[in-house]
Amino acid sequence: MGNLVVEISDYKSSKNPDVIITYALGSCVGICLYDNQTKRGGMAHIMLPNSKEFKIQKINRMKFADTAIPDLVEKLKREGANITRLTAKIAGGAQMFALQKGSPLGVIGDRNIASTKHTLQAMRIPIVSEDTGKNYGRTLYFDLETGLVRVQSLNNTTNIL
Repeated sequence: MGNLVVEISDYKSSKNPDVIITYALGSCVGICLYDNQTKRGGMAHIMLPNSKEFKIQKINRMKFADTAIPDLVEKLKREGANITRLTAKIAGGAQMFALQKGSPLGVIGDRNIASTKHTLQAMRIPIVSEDTGKNYGRTLYFDLETGLVRVQSLNNTTNIL
């Protein structure tokens, strides 16, 4: 069994028996996609909601919900996953700091969650569970044997998605 680590603005895919891990999700969102028949899955760690808000020629597509999710789905498809069987589990999107009311930084977690949900819905990938929002960071452990996601939060609670 191997562990694959997904950094910020990154994604990885693999199959059973690997575990995919991402650390310290704050306002970022972790998206776990899984095909339970092939036991193949992937995880993206997105930082921002929408690539279209940036006028840069060359962007890191793994940074944004609207580009990372479709790219990861295509990668999983090429590797043998059936996209009609994919399900999603998401976590993160916290508001990590107390900010002045109306600050655009205060809503980035909420915007990341909304963009993630919109992108998954548009691709007809159901979200089967989530641990989002609130005001604390999370680390995700995605077990490709079972499809379970263990969410370890910085306040020392653990949720299984």
